[in-house]
Amino acid sequence: MITLEELNALPAPEFVLRLAGIFEHSPWVAQRVAAARPFDSRQTLLEAMRTAVEEATPEEQLALIRIHPTLGLRGRARENLTVASSSEQRGAGLEGCAPDEAARLEKLNAAYVEKFAMPFILAVRGHTPQSIITACEGRLLNDGSSERRAALREIGLIAGYRLADTVSETGK
Repeated sequence: MITLEELNALPAPEFVLRLAGIFEHSPWVAQRVAAARPFDSRQTLLEAMRTAVEEATPEEQLALIRIHPTLGLRGRARENLTVASSSEQRGAGLEGCAPDEAARLEKLNAAYVEKFAMPFILAVRGHTPQSIITACEGRLLNDGSSERRAALREIGLIAGYRLADTVSETGK
């Protein structure tokens, strides 16, 4: 963990490197806010990063969405998960979910990708396999525009959790 004060003082390339994983495989988000330092709070930094995503081109936003992993991957497919994604999914019980839940989630993920051409994204902290399944079932009823906004909103939530795990407000 690094303090916000230490983060603000880093040269821009190191600042970006420290925050590269806040938005999955997308260091460009940190690059776009580096010049706005110093940030007076972690929340201000998070809001700046979320704004960078909101102001990104539709193509950049879609690329950010599509770089996210499928929820509930099994076996060798899990090897490509980032440490953060793996930890988040494990915390939601996706690694050890029942075979019927895993099969249901796999079918829902496939239906979601077929309908929206992007992965189902959910900030899974505080979720269980069943609540993730329920959320996916509900969101499959949405239209493409609504789902794109929902995916970006969930990515923003994930970023908030990851930033809190990475940057402390003070040296405590």
